[in-house]
Amino acid sequence: MARVFWFRRDLRLQDNIALNAAVKGAKSDGDNQVCGLYAVDIEKFHALSGARQWSLHASLDALGASMDRKLVIQHGQVAESVLKTALAANAKIVHATRAFDPDGIAEQNAVGIKLKQKEIFLQLDDSYYAVAPGTVQKPDGTPYRVYTPFFNNWFKAGWPAPAKLDKGFDWFEPIDCQGKPVPSKVSPFEIKAGEEFALRTWERFKKRALSNYDEQRNRADLSGTSHLSHALAFGEIHPRTLLAQLSDTDGHNVYRKEIAWREFYADVLFHNPHTTTEYYEPRFKGMRYDTGKEAQQKFESWKSGNTGFPMVDAGMRQLATTGWIHNRVRMIVASFLVKDLHLEWQLGAKWFEENLTDFDPASNAHGWQWTAGCGTDASPYYRIFNPIMQGYKFDPDGNYVRKYIPELAHIEGKEVHEPWLLVDGLIRGYPAPILDHSVEREESLRRLEEIKVKN
Repeated sequence: MARVFWFRRDLRLQDNIALNAAVKGAKSDGDNQVCGLYAVDIEKFHALSGARQWSLHASLDALGASMDRKLVIQHGQVAESVLKTALAANAKIVHATRAFDPDGIAEQNAVGIKLKQKEIFLQLDDSYYAVAPGTVQKPDGTPYRVYTPFFNNWFKAGWPAPAKLDKGFDWFEPIDCQGKPVPSKVSPFEIKAGEEFALRTWERFKKRALSNYDEQRNRADLSGTSHLSHALAFGEIHPRTLLAQLSDTDGHNVYRKEIAWREFYADVLFHNPHTTTEYYEPRFKGMRYDTGKEAQQKFESWKSGNTGFPMVDAGMRQLATTGWIHNRVRMIVASFLVKDLHLEWQLGAKWFEENLTDFDPASNAHGWQWTAGCGTDASPYYRIFNPIMQGYKFDPDGNYVRKYIPELAHIEGKEVHEPWLLVDGLIRGYPAPILDHSVEREESLRRLEEIKVKN
């Protein structure tokens, strides 16, 4: 009798409490054998964008290498794959990390039911977060709706120290590995992934930018962020590992708060599972949003990075070429979609889901809803980013824009943020602005007043 560990969004060996539970169980059973399994729903895999397909492929490749190529990968319906592997291993217990997002909960429930039919137990431990969603509550037992009090109590809750992988066990393959899923689409960029790469990235960030994180994290033209969002999304590194190395300095404290934002959104989604696609504040569903041919054309301009607003377009082109967008710029492009183009946030959230290699269901949905004004923002909707001023502030020399928009590479300095004011600004084919921000800002506020009257 062996133990099966079902890898999910925890593609690492260290600081993996659920994996350690499997190892300890195998050692107590006496055979010291653990089967590491990843189950791939092939249909869902091929529905992903090329970037996301190759991201998973790279992560699984790295995980397999860390396991002496003894990772068992099964294709097909996930519950069937887990059951088939457990039966082949003669396992009575399958271990996994507990998920708290709607799709993850549905998946583990389906697996648990399938295993129970054969008298096999699904043991769920830990979570993908330092503090599991649902843990932090108000004194009256209700969840927090605002970040700051959540953060204060999240910090008080605390978390265990990072856990090292127990030794004295063997990986084994009770069933033939069907191999890493082969991507059916092309990725426009090379993807580096895996636990080792994540740890190296963290060490470089600590030396490079962590101490100045409070000052530089919003600068799109600087490498002031950790670039660990992909690793966190795939579980190649656990937030505990990062938190354990933070001290009480300005840069470290702000980085800790950014990790807490991720955990706050996970908590919000756990308590409001419908909000991956529905409004957290339902009254905003009644707001007037643009539809039709012209709205679709504007949406296409936004997706392709051709709105005529350099900071917006640079962000969208960064997404297309790297599978990632700087966090400040994510807010800029999201505000532009909802409050300048008057389109529903779900359109942008879906585009991000399809193209971001660091896609996280909670952070994506509630990052979008925060910016759209229908989420947990304490100043809902009135926060309307001026895409021009945001460029001047967070890309003061224009280097970020020039990097991603070659049609503007001939413009020196900050003038790149308003190229239409220059005689030669648009000579290389960059479009003029498709709208007047000041006009659309006022229009957004008018539409807000309309739903206030309705409610």
